[in-house]
Amino acid sequence: MKILRQLRTGFINAFSFLLGLSLASAALAAESSRASKAFLVYFGTYTGAKSKGIYVSRLDTVTGKLTAPELAAESASPSFLAIHPSHKFLYAANEVDTFGGKKSGAVSAFSLAAATGKLTFLNQQASGGDGPCHLMVDYSGKVVLVANYGGGSVETLPIEKDGRLGAPATFIQHKGTSVDPQRQEGPHGHFITTDFGNRFALVCDLGLDKVLVYKFDPATAALTPNDPHSASVAPGSGPRHLSFHPSGRFAYVINEMKCTMTAFTYDAKRGELKELQTLSTLPDGEAVKPNYSTAEVVAHPSGKFLYGSNRGHNSIVVFAIDSNTGKLSHVENAATQGKTPRGFGIDPTGAFLLAANQDSDNVVVFRIDQKTGRLAATGQSVEVGAPVCVEFVPAGK
Repeated sequence: MKILRQLRTGFINAFSFLLGLSLASAALAAESSRASKAFLVYFGTYTGAKSKGIYVSRLDTVTGKLTAPELAAESASPSFLAIHPSHKFLYAANEVDTFGGKKSGAVSAFSLAAATGKLTFLNQQASGGDGPCHLMVDYSGKVVLVANYGGGSVETLPIEKDGRLGAPATFIQHKGTSVDPQRQEGPHGHFITTDFGNRFALVCDLGLDKVLVYKFDPATAALTPNDPHSASVAPGSGPRHLSFHPSGRFAYVINEMKCTMTAFTYDAKRGELKELQTLSTLPDGEAVKPNYSTAEVVAHPSGKFLYGSNRGHNSIVVFAIDSNTGKLSHVENAATQGKTPRGFGIDPTGAFLLAANQDSDNVVVFRIDQKTGRLAATGQSVEVGAPVCVEFVPAGK
């Protein structure tokens, strides 16, 4: 019996030791996880008196603290940014009208140091049209796709192994007009993205009131017209940006000119969009005024909420998403505490939204209520000259 008691005592002590070790390891892992929830935040800007290019801050997603921005790289009006899937490279659309002596903007490639946030210039290529205003890196990390607002066109640029941009592979000039003679006298490519399957590229063209759909081959960077080739929004809407629901089953297009949000179902096999509904991005009873327009749209990582920015009204609209139907219901309009909210970003953990107010030169941090989607100001705000775009990268050690 004495031996049994000793064995039992020894077993209990050993079990307690292992349990304590396990709990300590779990606590350490949890602490490590919390510590790792820090992100570099890159801001694309229009260069001028208060901006020299791309700026970088650090966001702590536990406290919501955002550090003072530092210049990551000098660049000419790098309005929109895109991060490579490896997080080793960053690409910028240089929203200028001439490049290399031709009527074209440019796309710049940078290597990215996750430890410091600094960017090192690699090379540039022409965007194919003037005023490039949006770009993205496809999910294979092989191609940059760029949309030209002034030129009304799209282009693809292969990515070399060292992150540099190769010569253009595909260039497509859009044609046509829509109902507004001032804003829609011709095509204006405003946004381009691939779907989650990386099989189709979708392009919002403000001048055509269409979302154009192309078949996409990442191996060759080729774009070819899909069938069906496009989906339309109401005449005079001016589709600007698009955000996929995390499920890939729905897509949401924010319309610049009418201040509306159009919800679509998305057939990933056919690359087909079908309209579900269109809602105002403004509060009930608020009419569109001459200085009102929309800008960015982002779906929350949880798939429960959708956010859009209203310029002039200076607010972020919050919608709840029905996960079964994809339809939207208005939750609130939250003031951005600045003037002309252009781009904004939701950090990858879904805890915070950072609103970039272009004409008041500030970025404001809001905490997201995970149950309702509502925004609450954290008191965190930083100065950035003419901020346009917000992109996140996990911070390195």
